[in-house]
Amino acid sequence: MGLTALKLELLMCLLAVAGLVTSAWWVWPRLSVRTWPAVIGRVAVLLGNQVLILVALALALNNYFGFYGSWSDLLGADDGVAAPIVSDAGDPGQAGRQIGGVQVVRTARVPPIEGHKGHPGGRLEQVVISGGASGLSAPAYVYLPPQYFEKKHVHTRFPVIVALTGYPGDARNLLTRMNMPAVAAMAIERHEMAPTVLVLMRPTVAPPRDTECMDVPGGPKVETYFAQDVRESMAGAFRVGTDAASWGIMGTSTGGFCALKISMRHPEAYSAVASLSGYFRAPTDATTGDLFGGDRRLQNENDLMWRLANLPPPPITALVTTSELGESNYRPTLDFLAAVRPPMRASSLILPSGGHNFNTWNRELPQALPWLAQQLHHPAEGHGGATPTPRS
Repeated sequence: MGLTALKLELLMCLLAVAGLVTSAWWVWPRLSVRTWPAVIGRVAVLLGNQVLILVALALALNNYFGFYGSWSDLLGADDGVAAPIVSDAGDPGQAGRQIGGVQVVRTARVPPIEGHKGHPGGRLEQVVISGGASGLSAPAYVYLPPQYFEKKHVHTRFPVIVALTGYPGDARNLLTRMNMPAVAAMAIERHEMAPTVLVLMRPTVAPPRDTECMDVPGGPKVETYFAQDVRESMAGAFRVGTDAASWGIMGTSTGGFCALKISMRHPEAYSAVASLSGYFRAPTDATTGDLFGGDRRLQNENDLMWRLANLPPPPITALVTTSELGESNYRPTLDFLAAVRPPMRASSLILPSGGHNFNTWNRELPQALPWLAQQLHHPAEGHGGATPTPRS
């Protein structure tokens, strides 16, 4: 039974309730005598009930927030690819194909836009993106808008947005909890954004470690993977632009920090960024380990406030979001906005209230996603920088 299965969650809730009822009605009266075996039994009953309640609560919280997607993900042994959460069959001929650094695992059609019968939603491809520079690979979902398949755009290269979850997260959250393909399809239908390819991923490329998207000294090169490998592999497999002006990156929480940091450190890769509830310096805790290898310079360079104060600002456009009530990054976000200098430009989306959760991000996404797409350059027919060999 899967970690996120509703049956497992209901089963544990029933066991927790049954444990309490059984303990109060039948077990406890039989352990009311003052003997050592009875005392040990009462302690065991209390501990057992607490464990059942905590497990039930942990499963419910995990399913709601999407911390871990499977048992292997929880145990740090997840090297597989999750199944896509879409309906309707796709093009089976595409599945199993390897084009450069992208392996297509499965493909499916995105359901038509609600309230717009006859308007296709586009296509979602479950892939594994591998990189030669970093030596890393990670599962992802690639959303292709319906215009990608129209004859008049057969030679068109499309702008790209890379979207990242938080830590530990699961790329499926961007489908099941935020419904990004549908949000994009609706915005495209309303002409709020140009047709744009989405690459949906999580920043945890080397699970279970939280690398904060760094090239860790002696460890995984996650920054290189997102700044170089993802772009090169995508450009070799799909009709997308290759210039930074055609690439944007966004994320929530840890993904927001990663997106902002990568764009500030690599403006040659991403020209625009949206950070939803992101922070501005990498934490150091049990999940990250030693990210900097004792190198103070490296630590400073990955501190975004330090970068704004001590290094030339990058020529990028950024959107940062927060809430006046409910978000711990409210004051740091205001400090960040005040520190931005040209040629960097920054905008903000500040809610009156909202916690660090999917409900808040779903309120922000319908504005943040079109905003980010509007900052990107739509490559001309057949142009986009270097000439890869994408598939149709």
